[in-house]
Amino acid sequence: MKQSVTIYGKEKCPFTQAAVEAWTKRGAEVTYIDVIKRPDMMNKMLVLSMGERKIPVIVTDEGVTTGWQGKN
Repeated sequence: MKQSVTIYGKEKCPFTQAAVEAWTKRGAEVTYIDVIKRPDMMNKMLVLSMGERKIPVIVTDEGVTTGWQGKN
């Protein structure tokens, strides 16, 4: 079964794009949410990241990480 991953970020962020590419290469089913194009999702992202405005915010079955380095 493929792992499901949701990535919150913005189109012009190279770290967000790198995260999407990396998870896709791993074979994960990636849902990408651009919080600039979908401002209604910004609050959800902030709840998941405990208010931290660092992107990407990556949500997996194991939990939530923020930023390319995967800070929990």
